[in-house]
Amino acid sequence: MIRTEDLSFSYRKGPEIFEAFSWQALKGESWAIIGPSGCGKTTLLYLIAGLMKPISGTVVIDGQVITRPRPKTGLILQDHGLLPWYTVEENALLGLRIRRMYGPDGRHAPEDTHLGEAEMKQVVESFMERFGIGHLKNKYPSQLSGGQRQRTAILRTLVMNPDLLLMDEPFSNLDVPTREDLEELVMDLQRELGMTLVVVTHNIEEAVFMGRRLMILKGHPNRSPECIENPLAFSRGNRVSTNYLNLCADIRSRLEKPS
Repeated sequence: MIRTEDLSFSYRKGPEIFEAFSWQALKGESWAIIGPSGCGKTTLLYLIAGLMKPISGTVVIDGQVITRPRPKTGLILQDHGLLPWYTVEENALLGLRIRRMYGPDGRHAPEDTHLGEAEMKQVVESFMERFGIGHLKNKYPSQLSGGQRQRTAILRTLVMNPDLLLMDEPFSNLDVPTREDLEELVMDLQRELGMTLVVVTHNIEEAVFMGRRLMILKGHPNRSPECIENPLAFSRGNRVSTNYLNLCADIRSRLEKPS
């Protein structure tokens, strides 16, 4: 699904963040990328999303070399990005309506996009009910809690039916119960929809819950990522298990070791 091949990148006049960096994620996998602030987690996500271009090397998704954002990639940021003058329903419909304006051109919208207005509203309504905010459809972002705003932002992306979902610390500003509830909802949908998931986080417990595969980034330049299989992902009961806590402690110790 995703391949980075000999990827190198640095910001202007800055140190090299990635150097000959190669990595692969298979279709349907869930990856959590974890590391200290400034290690390159978000930069890697933006390179995969096609929002930034490498200095050398390539990012390949589903056989396509990425030179710009692709229609089937969904991106969810820490900032909800909701339009304050739109209701929950209007915000959730926004991406679908923009796609309809372009038509199924294969660049801005997938080639198999053919939803009419009534069909779009039906899809959005179904997701709003699944996310528990159907009763808020006519509310504005200023009238919502942080968790409700983030639910709206997530469902706005998922109604677009992405095959790849990229998330950049999407739950970092939420209280623990709300964050864990949304983590579980996203993972349920990831498995149901068969999406490939890459989530960037600085929260070790979140990484261990959401990532069947874990990537640890440390310092510059990142050349060969440390990747770990995680059989404890997704299970709600594992959050308090000894094995879960031991794996979190192991990840913490790996992060503390010098690169």
